[in-house]
Amino acid sequence: MSVRTRCVSVTRMLVITRLFVSTHSSVMTVVKSRQFREKQGKILLEGRRLIADALKAGAVPKVFFFSRLEYIKELPIEKLKGVSLIKVKFEDVKDWSDLVTPQGIMGIFAKPDHVKMTYPESQLLHTLPILLICDNLRDPGNLGTILRSAAGAGCSKVLLTKGCVDAWEPKVLRAGMGAHFQVPIINNVDWEAVPNYLPNDTRVYVADNCGLYTQAQAQMSNKASDYGWVCDRRPLKFHKYEEEEENLESAASKGWLPELEVQSYDSDWTEAPAAVVIGGETSGVSLESLQLAESTGGGRLLIPIVPGVDSLNSAMAASILLFEGRRQLRVRAEHLSRDGSYH
Repeated sequence: MSVRTRCVSVTRMLVITRLFVSTHSSVMTVVKSRQFREKQGKILLEGRRLIADALKAGAVPKVFFFSRLEYIKELPIEKLKGVSLIKVKFEDVKDWSDLVTPQGIMGIFAKPDHVKMTYPESQLLHTLPILLICDNLRDPGNLGTILRSAAGAGCSKVLLTKGCVDAWEPKVLRAGMGAHFQVPIINNVDWEAVPNYLPNDTRVYVADNCGLYTQAQAQMSNKASDYGWVCDRRPLKFHKYEEEEENLESAASKGWLPELEVQSYDSDWTEAPAAVVIGGETSGVSLESLQLAESTGGGRLLIPIVPGVDSLNSAMAASILLFEGRRQLRVRAEHLSRDGSYH
């Protein structure tokens, strides 16, 4: 298609209008309300790169707001059929945007379905048998960074359990830097449904990023007090164990706290398909995650840190474990290749 034809086509599709207060309000609702996103099944994306990545992955646009026609001309013409194109003042975009320097284009999309998405071929070629489970992660910046690490490490998919911040919240999207369209993300999953997303023979490992243990302690039998950073959701009210050691031991004796093997993060934990659970920094991981780890033959992955440091950032812990898993798989593949060359 020639540039002239393309321009004519875009111009014919263009709807030039002043933005009414109702439209302004609806855009702001999409940006700020998780309830609206879930009920209406729509998300808001901002910026040319993110929108281009979304279109390439098969996300379905509904409306584009833009301040300059050239921003629309940059998009694939075949993706614009049936899409409302609304030219607005740059000041309007600035009012809606949370960015210091808005890029002049925003789009409302149908919430992507990971089953229908088309992920980059390069990503698929490097996918590893490692899955990430985010457990009660509430910080948007942390979650976005974790998704970016998951895509970079080659995770097969990411599960977000109920209680996590919405993956499609604008701050998560910004921190993710396009990762949402590079790795399958399943949002708002009940713990009872988590096993349905795990490949056969998957072992679940819980990240211990709180630094409560040393390498020496990892070799000792686990005491109930080791689990003081864990959340217990058995009661209806969510809470963190803050009782004294004897109370924790009493809880363990009642079977509330599964006994998990503690192993160093750099020990071999990728010999079978693996799922890594990362908990929120404030409340740790849930009882359900420990139970799932126990039932699958997994354990706790210890990341030792210097005494006196409270804990690792959740995003940092996730990055360490995911790329360590990638390293282990690469080394194993190299050994197999080298052994095969001798026969």
